[in-house]
Amino acid sequence: MLKSISNIAGKYIAVWVLIATIFSLFLPEVGSKLVSTSWVSYILGVIMFGMGLTVRTSDFKELLIRPKLVIIGIISQFAIMPLIAFILVKAFNLPLALAIGVVLVGTCPGGTSSNVITYLSKGDVALSVAITSCTTLLAPFMTPFLTHLIIGQSIDVDVLGMFLGIVKVVIIPILAGILFHKFVPKVTEFLQDILPFISTAGIVAIVIAVVSKSAGAIIANLGVIVIVVICHNLFGYLLGFFVGKAVTKEISKVKTLSIEVGMQNSGLASALAVAHFSAYPLAAVPGALFSVWHNISGGILASIYARMK
Repeated sequence: MLKSISNIAGKYIAVWVLIATIFSLFLPEVGSKLVSTSWVSYILGVIMFGMGLTVRTSDFKELLIRPKLVIIGIISQFAIMPLIAFILVKAFNLPLALAIGVVLVGTCPGGTSSNVITYLSKGDVALSVAITSCTTLLAPFMTPFLTHLIIGQSIDVDVLGMFLGIVKVVIIPILAGILFHKFVPKVTEFLQDILPFISTAGIVAIVIAVVSKSAGAIIANLGVIVIVVICHNLFGYLLGFFVGKAVTKEISKVKTLSIEVGMQNSGLASALAVAHFSAYPLAAVPGALFSVWHNISGGILASIYARMK
């Protein structure tokens, strides 16, 4: 029964996140009491621990077998999305708080949901897992560096603090999950059955915390935030697809590169905004709304890609 409930939670994650967003916009006082923004990093750590439970050392064999595509995926991830973020910030002349949030989404590694969307799209799941894992492990170095590079002239970016923050909420929980899987396999098997529920609940909680905190400002800027978030995601898919077409003729790998580039670890973006840019509460919002949108767009894209051969 738990497994069935968990599967339903994971399957309809976009619906739950959308409901959480609407709830938090109209009842922010209730949302703030339910989930505090001070919990966001811990919640993300739990989600990353769950990711670690699913990672195998064999997942990295793709890096040895087909290093070219994995490296291209990594470079594309950390080049295309930050570049799109920079262009959108300039094109829409975003206020500093929103600019920080958009840049953080762009500089974060690929999202774990990209692996599920790749599977539903009939893409190359092994390649997807390898790229996501590698970009996540590189995030402590790349995310602070790229964030400083793009917005460092407008605001002081605590590069070392961000590095340590990502290590604490991403790398350590993932490594703990990998070790837990190795030494306590029976418990891990049970936990894996309820991981979709844990991940969904975690993302929903982060959205409630972030959106409730800045509900008034979000409503006032909702139009531009939504447009920027959608453009960021869709251009990521599109440019990732073109990169894939340029480097391989295998459509499964083209679809994978498209999804890996377009989908971000937006929960991490919100967590970093809360932890390191607390003076700008609105900075956490693009990440939260990206969490809503990329689950919706990912499902639509999967239905399109699944028919593409």
